[in-house]
Amino acid sequence: MRRLIRRRNDAEIAGDVAAAAAVAMPMADPDPAAAAFFDVDNTMMRGASIYHFARGLASRGLFTTKDLVRFALGQAVFRVRGDENPEHIAQARETALAFVAGSRVEDIVRLGEEIFDEAMADRIWPGTRALAQSHLDAGQRVWLVTATPVELARVIAQRLGLTGALGTVSETVDGVYTGRLVGDLLHGPAKAEAVRALARREGLDLSRCAAYSDSANDLPLLSLVGHAVAINPDAELRDHARESKWDIKDFRTGRKATMIALPIAAGAGAVAGGVAAAVALRRLYRSR
Repeated sequence: MRRLIRRRNDAEIAGDVAAAAAVAMPMADPDPAAAAFFDVDNTMMRGASIYHFARGLASRGLFTTKDLVRFALGQAVFRVRGDENPEHIAQARETALAFVAGSRVEDIVRLGEEIFDEAMADRIWPGTRALAQSHLDAGQRVWLVTATPVELARVIAQRLGLTGALGTVSETVDGVYTGRLVGDLLHGPAKAEAVRALARREGLDLSRCAAYSDSANDLPLLSLVGHAVAINPDAELRDHARESKWDIKDFRTGRKATMIALPIAAGAGAVAGGVAAAVALRRLYRSR
């Protein structure tokens, strides 16, 4: 029970921190009480944004291949498990922060803009982007909600012309990342807490809001709003969406995307072993 209470408190803290860090782009608000919230990885774009960013850093000599594989595995295990196990959250947190510790915020933002243009822009799902635009056209704000560092999430939101982003907030001192988080990863229940906090700040009516995600990890967020949509859903979310009579949209073509293959594959031979290891881990966990 204590652990459950602690997790809840961690989620609330992460949500409050993410909402406090959210900065909205100026726009006309003919419908100010409604908004749409989009997950990023495998919902707005193919694969994991933070992995594509790390790969971009590696191409610039800021990562070694060994670091990249370690990073991919850390994030993969977190997504495969899909739970709130403190050990796995700590592992994901450690790998997520490894590439920014000691870096200046302005440098990470600049690199994020470059890498988005080079490696992420063509990974945006046109169908999801069109859904976001439909909300903007209706005068509603559109926010990204992601475990990705908020600086990178903001770059994605700005490049797509969206309102803003809720993301994981890293601690900085004098404009330099310390390698520690403010709060916790914006994952699972923390996303719902962030949206609640933002709704209080912005005067949103959550019953008139929409949320979009590919993962059952985001059920707390999807269940919070009046209109939930499963985008490229995993099996658990697809089943839940059908039972709840939520809309389901799948923009994947030619092959079935998985939680593991898209974030990690990226064509790099060195990472292939990471994919196999992640699949093996999933089988191991399921057998227990």
